[in-house]
Amino acid sequence: MNRIRLLPEQVANQIAAGEVIERPASVVKELVENALDAQAAHLTVDILAGGRGLIRVTDDGLGMSRDDALLCLERHATSKVRNAEDLFRITTMGFRGEALPSIASVSRFTLTTRERDSGATVPAASSPAGDSTAALEATQVIVHGGKILEVRSAGAPGGTSVEVRQLFFNLPARRKFLRTEETERAHIHHYLTLAALAHPHVAFTFTTDSRTIFQLPAAPPATDPAGQLAALRERLRALQGADLKLLTVDTSGTYEQLRDPAEPEPASQLSTPDSQLRLWGFIGAPGVSRGSREDQHLFVNRRPIENRALNFALMEGYHTALMKGRYPVACLFLELDPAQVDVNIHPAKREVKFHHERAIRAFVTQAIRDTLLRFHTGEAQRRPHPHSAPAIETTPSTAVARADAPPAAPPDFFPSLPGKPIPDWPATEPKQTPLPMGFSGQESEVRSQESLVSGKSVAPASTAPHSPFPIPHSPLLSVPLRLIGVIGRLYVVLESDRGLVLMDQHAAHERILFEQMLDRLEAGGEADSQRLLLPETVELSVRDVEFLRKQLPILSRLGVSLSEFGERTFLLEALPPFAKVPDSRRFVVELVDALKSAGEGVNALRLGEDVIAKTVCRHAVKANDPLAGPELENLVADLRRCRMPYTCPHGRPTIIEMSLKELEKKFGRAQ
Repeated sequence: MNRIRLLPEQVANQIAAGEVIERPASVVKELVENALDAQAAHLTVDILAGGRGLIRVTDDGLGMSRDDALLCLERHATSKVRNAEDLFRITTMGFRGEALPSIASVSRFTLTTRERDSGATVPAASSPAGDSTAALEATQVIVHGGKILEVRSAGAPGGTSVEVRQLFFNLPARRKFLRTEETERAHIHHYLTLAALAHPHVAFTFTTDSRTIFQLPAAPPATDPAGQLAALRERLRALQGADLKLLTVDTSGTYEQLRDPAEPEPASQLSTPDSQLRLWGFIGAPGVSRGSREDQHLFVNRRPIENRALNFALMEGYHTALMKGRYPVACLFLELDPAQVDVNIHPAKREVKFHHERAIRAFVTQAIRDTLLRFHTGEAQRRPHPHSAPAIETTPSTAVARADAPPAAPPDFFPSLPGKPIPDWPATEPKQTPLPMGFSGQESEVRSQESLVSGKSVAPASTAPHSPFPIPHSPLLSVPLRLIGVIGRLYVVLESDRGLVLMDQHAAHERILFEQMLDRLEAGGEADSQRLLLPETVELSVRDVEFLRKQLPILSRLGVSLSEFGERTFLLEALPPFAKVPDSRRFVVELVDALKSAGEGVNALRLGEDVIAKTVCRHAVKANDPLAGPELENLVADLRRCRMPYTCPHGRPTIIEMSLKELEKKFGRAQ
């Protein structure tokens, strides 16, 4: 007796539907993607009971003829892929031809479609007026549980409307695992938000239980970068409000496709000499963050995706600008050759895989970092210089302008600051000690390094070059400030023409010392090292051994002396003076993990930054350290010269602002 047999087609469709259709939001995703591929200019999504009762997606796209309407319900029937080579260059949202048959097999499904600007000729005898005019005729297909019940003519406008009722009615086990109506509605809302952000030129209407959630008009089609950014900004404002402070990202460039010698020779359709890249969109200004990644919207060729490499690249670009446990806010679009990204690795097309992941990750990291640097300098954020892969290898010094560039005149930060400390502040006049500004003990050396860092000196906000899409406001440290006093001998109170400014003197000094010490390491110096009394052996896994072997020169510069002592064993002989290592193996494993998370070629000195941060925390001025007016003036001036002045090395803010509008609201003078 044969034990292996073919499954009935209906059962096979239901099994396949389990991979594609997980919940009502999956239905909405597949139907909206089909509508976008059909060149729809307006999309309407109606749901009832969180998508359990009804999902209706209506578009004004190309529509289908009667034959195509019947054929689209067959598995793997698609108009988007012709041959196997097309899979290497996917340019549409959908391409497998699985969505409609999968949905129809687990619901009560109705498809109504008519080709745009075309129709079927109705015989004169059947025409109500008795003439032979051409009447536009739509096709309606009714399917229950995968069985076609009826195919008939219907009246409908051009485009397609799909109704999905009683999802999983024939699969009670799947239906009982659906969440509450509110949860399922939230998933649908989240996907539609992503789709609306990805396609600002398409109008979206979302209605739930006869209540309109949003109705977004279409932005004018734009191919130029300024028009695309303006459309995205308007769509963001409509969906999320205008309160967030966002920075514009728009970086284009190429990277050389470097191939690992161990990898096989790439296929002919992928062997191009270099690849064009563009990253554009918006990221949160310093101080704007969230406790989760929910507000990180990442798109690859307009497709909303999940990719760990891009998430890590975004965090890496914000390095030392975020506190631990906080995540950036971003809406970013990565555009590249479709042949360089594989969108066919996940049944629901949520994840993608890049052919040259390291180069793309480094490119994104550098673009984010440059945007944050330009925010401080007040430069225009349109069209930064393109980066190539060899230049993407990032250290903080690579993102600074060339040292031979003539520095701009600094603005007058204290226009009315008296030459002596403010009378009656502090209440008792303590003995002042010089403010320590470096580790070398030579003021001239420190000042020369600061002048090197400030080669991109800030010009006054009024002289900044005009940008067709300007940042929301001038950076806080580029406007004049007037010293008012100190609260609690820690928080420096300043005034600007925009409102009240508070500075944490300890965090600000930490940032200054951190960048000075890091600049010394990047200039070619080596960190101090202290030999262990008894060297210790560390045994690692094969994968970690291969990775660590390439990083030995970097670790040596950071004061960590490791040498090979066998096939999988290393000898730990020296450590930085401030490093306390109770467990040598755990220390080495954590070093490997830290360098892996930072990414190869992103920042060669990353492992030393924790040691530097701990060092400067001990040397920086503390709370209750009284500073006079001139010392605070120097502190603000030195903070201005930093590359990332708005956070300390641990990600805490150094300086915050309360605008006049916020103060008026608190005092009830404005609504």
